Amino acid sequence: MLSNLNAEQTKAVHTTEGPLLILAGAGAGKTKTIVERIRELVKRGIAPSSILAITFTNKAAREMRERVEKALAEDPSLNFPVASFERPFVSTFHSLGVHILRQFSQAAGLPKRFAIFDRDDSKKAVKEALATRNLDPKAHEAGKILSIISREKGRGTSVDEYLANSDARGYAAEIMAEVWPEYERILKRDQALDFDDLLLKTLRLLRENAEVRDYYRKMWRYIHIDEYQDTNRVQYEISKLLVGSAHNVCAVGDIDQNIYSWRGAELKNILAFEKDYPEAEVITLEENYRSTKTILSAANAIIEKNKVRRPKNLFTANGHGEKIFVKGTLDEAGEAEFIATKAEELIKKGTGPDEIAVLYRANFQSRVLEEAFMQKGVPYQILGLRFFERKEVKDLISYIRAARNPESLADLKRIINTPARGVGKASIAKIFSNDLSLPPAMRAKIDRFYALLEEMRIVSEEKKLSETVAFAIKHSGLEQEWKEGGEDGAARLENAYELVAFASRYDSMEPEAAVEAFLTDAALQSDQDELREEEPAVRLMTVHAAKGLEFDIVFIAGLEEGLFPHEKMNEDRMTPEEAEEERRLFYVALTRARKIVFLSYAQLRTVFGRQEVNMPSQFIIDIPAELIDEDNWNDVGVAPGRKPLLDIDF
Repeated sequence: MLSNLNAEQTKAVHTTEGPLLILAGAGAGKTKTIVERIRELVKRGIAPSSILAITFTNKAAREMRERVEKALAEDPSLNFPVASFERPFVSTFHSLGVHILRQFSQAAGLPKRFAIFDRDDSKKAVKEALATRNLDPKAHEAGKILSIISREKGRGTSVDEYLANSDARGYAAEIMAEVWPEYERILKRDQALDFDDLLLKTLRLLRENAEVRDYYRKMWRYIHIDEYQDTNRVQYEISKLLVGSAHNVCAVGDIDQNIYSWRGAELKNILAFEKDYPEAEVITLEENYRSTKTILSAANAIIEKNKVRRPKNLFTANGHGEKIFVKGTLDEAGEAEFIATKAEELIKKGTGPDEIAVLYRANFQSRVLEEAFMQKGVPYQILGLRFFERKEVKDLISYIRAARNPESLADLKRIINTPARGVGKASIAKIFSNDLSLPPAMRAKIDRFYALLEEMRIVSEEKKLSETVAFAIKHSGLEQEWKEGGEDGAARLENAYELVAFASRYDSMEPEAAVEAFLTDAALQSDQDELREEEPAVRLMTVHAAKGLEFDIVFIAGLEEGLFPHEKMNEDRMTPEEAEEERRLFYVALTRARKIVFLSYAQLRTVFGRQEVNMPSQFIIDIPAELIDEDNWNDVGVAPGRKPLLDIDF
C-alpha cells in the first residue's frame, strides 16, 4: 500500500505517535500522505472514530473525506467490523465549531437550532445596528466595521474585552463602542452566530468547560491539522485545547504558502510548533508531483528571496517542459485580448477549457477579462459569484430558517413581503414592535404568512429535504412570480431548481439532521465550492481563491509594480512582512500550474477611473533569464534578467 510513497512521505506515515510537523511544499502530495497516515493508524488498531482531520475549505475537506473512506474500504487487511461503521471525522474548522456547539449547545448557552449568518447577513445586521444607534450608514461603512469585528474575534477578543481595552481609543473605537454591542444584540435576538462566533464560542466552551474538553480529547486521540500556516489565533488555540496529553497531533503546512494574514492567519503559529511540542518530529516534503522543472525552478528562485521561512527546495522527476512566456501589452484591454486569444488557440489544439486558469491579484481585473472571453466566445466561469449569495437562493433559505425559527427577525424582514403581499414598511415595523393596531385586513395577511411558515415547518420535519425546498418554491408564491418575470425570472427559477438538486444530496438523512446539515453547508460555502467541475470552462479567479487548486495551463495577469506586488493605497511603501506575503502569493500562483505558465502585464491600466503608467513587476525580473521564452521578450521592453530602466519608452 505504501509503494507509491517516497521516503519522506513513508516516514511521515509511520510516525504515528507524538507530535509531527510535516512541511509540505506545493504539489508534494500532502493530502495523499495524510490519507495514508490515517489508514496506517487504523491498521495499527486505532478506531477510525478516534481520528480527527481538520482543513480549511469545504472542497478540501470533501476530497480528503472521500479519499480516506475509499482507502479504508479498499484495504483488504481492514476486515474487522468497526471499519465498516465508523469513520474518521474530517471537517473544516468552522464545520467543526458547528458540530461542537450543536452537540453541547446548552453548555455553550446557545439554542440548539441557532442560525448561521453569512457575511451578507452580518453586513445587514451592522447596518441595522448603525440605524438603531442613529449613525449615518453612508458615513460609516458597514463592511469596514464588520472587518474590524471579524479581526478582533479572530484574535479571540469579545466585545466586552474590546471595550475594556485601554488601547481601543479614538474616533473609530467610539463608533465600535456604539455598533458592536448592538450588533451582538441583533445576533442574540435572531438566535444566530456569525462565522467568527463559530470559532470564538467553540474556543470559550473548550477553554472554560473541562467536561466538554475532556470529552473530545478522549474521543479524538489522533489529530491532523492541514494548512497549519493559515490558522488564526482562535483556530490555533482550539487545536491546542483538543490535543490530549499524548500530544498525538500532526500539523501539515507550508510557510511559503501563508497568504491570508489579511483575514487573521498568523505565520508564527507554524513557526512555534516545535516550541509548543519540543519532542516534535519534523519532516519536509520537497518532491513535487505536479509541475515541470522549469516552473519549479522559477518558483524556487522567487521564494528564496524571502527571509521568514525554513529552507526548502522543490524538485521533481517531471520533464523540463515549456519555458515561461511573458507578454507585455499597451493596456489592460490588449492584455485581456491576448489571454482570451491564447486560451482559444489552446482549446482548439485539444486543451480542455477547465484545464486553463486565469489568475489575478485584484477582483476589479475580472471585468475586462470577462469581456474579452465573451467576445471570443470562449467558455469561462468566474469564481467569486457565489450561488448561495444570489437573492433568490437566500430568499428560499430564509423561508426555511424562518419556518424553523419564527423569532428570526432578519429572515422575517427578508421574506414577509417576498413575493409582494401588500405588507408595507409601516406594517412591518408595527409587527416587530408588537403593535396591535394593525387593521383587520392586514392582520389577516400576516396570519396567512405565519400559517404558511407553520405548514413549512411541518413539511421540513416529515419530508425529504428536496421536497421541503420544492414546497417553499411553490407555496411561497415565488415560483409564480418568477414564471411571470421574463428572462430574469426564468434565470431565478432555474437557480431555485438547482437548489432543489443541491438539497437532494441530503435526502438520505433524517429530515431534522438534513435541514441542519443543509443550512450549515449553505452558510459555509466558499469560492471553491462554486467550481462546476462538470462544466468545461476556463476558470477566472483571484490568486487567493486558487489556493489548493491546480491546472495544466495558468495565466497570471496584471504583473505590474503596485498591482502585483500589490501596494495599499495612500501608503508610500509596504512593510517587509507585506512584501514577503506578496512574494508568497506569486509563488502560490506559479505552483498552480502543471505544464505551462503565461505572465502578462499592461503598460497602461485604468484603476478607479484613472489611467496609470506601470513598470513590469519585480517578480518577472526575478525569474532567471534561462527560464523565459526569449521570443516573447521583444514585447516586454526589458532584457531578460535585467531590471527595467525608469526611462523605458512605453
